[in-house]
Amino acid sequence: MAETVGDYLLHRLREWQVEQVFAYPGDGINGIVAAFGKADDQPRFIQARHEEMAAFQAVGYAKFSGKVGVCMATSGPGAIHLLNGLYDAKLDHVPVVAIVGQTARSAMGASYQQEVDLQSLFKDVASAYLVEVNVPEQLPNALDRAIRVAEAERAPTALIIPSDLQEQPYSPPGHVFKQSPSSPPSHPRTVTVPDLAEIERAADVINAGSRVAILVGQGARGAADEVRKLAELTGAGVAKALLGKDVLPDDLSYVTGSIGLLGTRPSYELMRDCDTLLIIGSNFPYSQFLPDYGKARAVQIDIDGKFIGMRFPTEVNLVADAKATLAALLPKIERKDDRSWRETVEHNVSRWWETMERESMVSADPINPMRITWELSAYIPDNAIVTADSGSAANWYARTLKLRSGMRGSLSGTLATMGPGVPYAIGAKFAHPDRPVIALVGDGAMQMNGLAELITLRRYHERWADPRCVICVLHNNDLNQVTWELRAMGGAPKFEESQVLPDVDYAGIARSFGLGGLTVTDPDRIGPAWEEALAADRPVLLDIHCDPNVPPIPPHATFEQVKAAAESVLKGDPDAFALVTEGIKTKLQEFVPGSRK
Repeated sequence: MAETVGDYLLHRLREWQVEQVFAYPGDGINGIVAAFGKADDQPRFIQARHEEMAAFQAVGYAKFSGKVGVCMATSGPGAIHLLNGLYDAKLDHVPVVAIVGQTARSAMGASYQQEVDLQSLFKDVASAYLVEVNVPEQLPNALDRAIRVAEAERAPTALIIPSDLQEQPYSPPGHVFKQSPSSPPSHPRTVTVPDLAEIERAADVINAGSRVAILVGQGARGAADEVRKLAELTGAGVAKALLGKDVLPDDLSYVTGSIGLLGTRPSYELMRDCDTLLIIGSNFPYSQFLPDYGKARAVQIDIDGKFIGMRFPTEVNLVADAKATLAALLPKIERKDDRSWRETVEHNVSRWWETMERESMVSADPINPMRITWELSAYIPDNAIVTADSGSAANWYARTLKLRSGMRGSLSGTLATMGPGVPYAIGAKFAHPDRPVIALVGDGAMQMNGLAELITLRRYHERWADPRCVICVLHNNDLNQVTWELRAMGGAPKFEESQVLPDVDYAGIARSFGLGGLTVTDPDRIGPAWEEALAADRPVLLDIHCDPNVPPIPPHATFEQVKAAAESVLKGDPDAFALVTEGIKTKLQEFVPGSRK
């Protein structure tokens, strides 16, 4: 039987060492699905429950493997469903290739069933590279460029293949006019270093400062050792943008933790009081959490010149690889003998973790959500991967979870979309089948799509060398982050018709799917539940009932501001009394050392 275009597509993916394609079938990709049936599970067809979940799984795989994630969907509605996951990849700079079907070429332009103008649909999200393949000879170059551009630009790309073409015999491009060959698959990497004069300028700025702050994002992940050395030489504190939470471990005495509304007080203090700022691999957008303009000199290092100097008036901008740049910069940095700034940073960090412990142990009805991630820090395995969904779960992931060296973590950083927590975890398990994965998910995201993806977990967990995958649901029957945003930003009380969720037995559903399921309503059971879930021989869902009225207080808020906001904004709120009580109890822990109520 002649090799079809669909067959060759999978052959070429194998040459690119693509091990799985996250997908959902449909007649617009029947020719490719038939090719999978002949491919002996190479690459694997990983069936999500929905095309959006397939895209998120590809994003999670790419984030945690460092390789290109591949997702696939049918024409029309299937292609449309991919968009949210692909935008997540675009905004977080993640390499993903989407392969989508299209109606037969002979029917195009005839308002045929499921015909959508895919070029227009994908032209923004896949702006780095988008092509429709219309003849077999076009395929190798088109697929190879989609992968190469995704890698080079760290962006999603898209390949559109009409349904009838997928079943046609494949013929390679010839050495003829208007046909383009392609080179064998490879993964070249060029390390760029700035001009020596620019390195000298950056060193002069850093050496002149007496209170140095470093802000790292995901672009600094490959330069973690160099960041540590720089922090030691300069006595700097290191704050982390949300996507950079796993760049340095949280148990280093000078790491101040996350920055921003979901950040920590020592990160806020670090930026407020520094006189020199070095930004490495971060496009952190909230300039109000950076030093006041004119109060600090600044240097930025980023591989992509498009994102240089956007958030703060940086004096020296180094467009280059972070690791190579820091390696060239370090010999020119003078060690600061005065360690008073470092001592201040370390004192603030130590005080913060003491406060977080007290706040996590504040009583609530029935469980303080902060305690869930605080207790996880004591039980999480050394090589764990953590995903977090958007919402209040992201607050506790950012502030109270202590990641140690060797751990990984991520979430939807820039798009901040609901729903990727569970599919990210599935993608992470395919990236690292020998590592335990933990997903922190609100009940809103769980009802949106997480419950369905438990079926995907059940289907594939036996393929993984380490089957542990813990889905922790913060069960508070509330769309909690939006509820707090309404109160804090809009000055509006909670609107129950919009915010209250149906009560669901998440653990019971997990057990009905053949997974483990534990329900926790007693705060003293949180630790044992984490221990049991992380010792299981299959994925486990932890259904932890927690209090929606524990406020995610911003790090810069004062006690008086919290009290005044609670009393003024919450008039008419159905939970007003509980909110004021919990807010005051929580904030008090910053001012009453040693108290635990």
